[in-house]
Amino acid sequence: MDAQRTETSRSESPSPKDDMKPPYLADVEPQPESSYIGNAAVIDHEAERALCRKFDFRLLPVLAIMYLFNALDKGNLGNAKTAHLERDLGFERNQYNIILSVFYVPYVLFAPPLGLLGKKYGPNKVLPLMMFSFGSMTVLVVTVQNFAGMMALRWFLGMSESAFFPLVIYYLTTFYRRGELARRLAIFYAASNIANAFSGLLSYAVFRINHTSLEPWRFLFLIEGLLTVLFAVFTFFYLPQSAAEARFLNEEEKKLAFHRIQTDSSSKVNEKLDVKDSLKVFKHPSAWCFLAIEICLGVPLQSVNLFLPQIINRLGYDTVKTNLYTVAPNVTGAVMLLILAFSSDFTRRRGPFIVLGFLFTFIGMIIYATIDVLHQKHIAYFATFMMCWGTSAPSVLLSTWYNNNTPHEGRRVLLTSIGVPMANVMGLVSSNIFTPASAPKYIPALATTAAFGATGALIAGLLSAYMVFDNNRRDRKLGRKLDIKEVPTEMLRDGPSVPEFRWFL
Repeated sequence: MDAQRTETSRSESPSPKDDMKPPYLADVEPQPESSYIGNAAVIDHEAERALCRKFDFRLLPVLAIMYLFNALDKGNLGNAKTAHLERDLGFERNQYNIILSVFYVPYVLFAPPLGLLGKKYGPNKVLPLMMFSFGSMTVLVVTVQNFAGMMALRWFLGMSESAFFPLVIYYLTTFYRRGELARRLAIFYAASNIANAFSGLLSYAVFRINHTSLEPWRFLFLIEGLLTVLFAVFTFFYLPQSAAEARFLNEEEKKLAFHRIQTDSSSKVNEKLDVKDSLKVFKHPSAWCFLAIEICLGVPLQSVNLFLPQIINRLGYDTVKTNLYTVAPNVTGAVMLLILAFSSDFTRRRGPFIVLGFLFTFIGMIIYATIDVLHQKHIAYFATFMMCWGTSAPSVLLSTWYNNNTPHEGRRVLLTSIGVPMANVMGLVSSNIFTPASAPKYIPALATTAAFGATGALIAGLLSAYMVFDNNRRDRKLGRKLDIKEVPTEMLRDGPSVPEFRWFL
């Protein structure tokens, strides 16, 4: 490592001594400066495994519960609809679809600024504040008496949830190496599937409440909202600001945590936010390809999240059984997400597994749209499993993919704060293709969803192939194969414009 970079790294480290080399660097073999500077490879396997275990036990369960409540508060309208929410609030014609759609306008508009604020003030404080806000909006649904009141609350709910998932992704990139991220993010994101399953079970229990002045669906919002608010208060005081400042680490562990992120995640740890510099991420065509895949992902993802109860209801079940039968597809979706994410980290490949996820959804939708579901219920119900298999995994792996390829922290959080909402805003498409006029078969909606899935698989496959080609081109220019582990991310601030840059496939 050259003198200037060594001095910079030392000045930013939590509390290293200038004349002492940390134990985890003791056996690092020096590399020729003409080849690369530093080393991003694992240095002390046992020390890193112990550090990751601490992060896993201290952070992932809390973040997973936070996202579980986020998913509950976002997706409970589908359950409430089966319990006559429309009738009780006097909705007319397509007003239910309108309240679904209005959520996505502030969700997209406020995600980039709130994401950048989260980068500036720290996700550990901004995330709990957002959680407290959307939990409060959910509680207030209990007081709603008409369409206008629900519209207002859905607007503020969309605003308060807008940058939640992007900030969690960014937050995790400040604790884990690039090759460790997908499976951790999958464990966190699996909470979304578990939330949908839990929501089905909770709805099954709550909707059996009778003989009260409060409609059963109001109890559902009240319970979920209050639990969200209470947990938000806890997380505000619990989450650490960064890996190098976590109170549960000793000094040597803090130094190791800083070194890991500096060499295999960020070009500069805790870099001060510069909005103008962050916008440079869109100079690279790959950023636009990632956003195009997010758009294609959004329709299948939102169609399943918002309308799975209605899709299953077509099989002829009553309200209680319909909500109960949403549990198994969502649980197997979480399992498939973990299988694909662990496989992705093991092989250090993202693109192929994203393509596979898209194909699951495509096949599931095509099966459901082309068979007689009332006479082939078992096949139709299996198709709903495939729909859930193919929506969660691409979302996690895609976010991981472009975070792995964006070492600059500001650019990373900005791209994520635009990309994730782009997928979610496609709920506008989903909520307007699953119309009452096409019920109960929803053939146009299923066909449209399948088409988006096929297009997403095609773009992801082409982008993955380009990355392989470009890595080989760069290696030929260098004269040898350069392993991605050889180049620390502190060298890669400007992304693909740096000769040493190699795509994380």
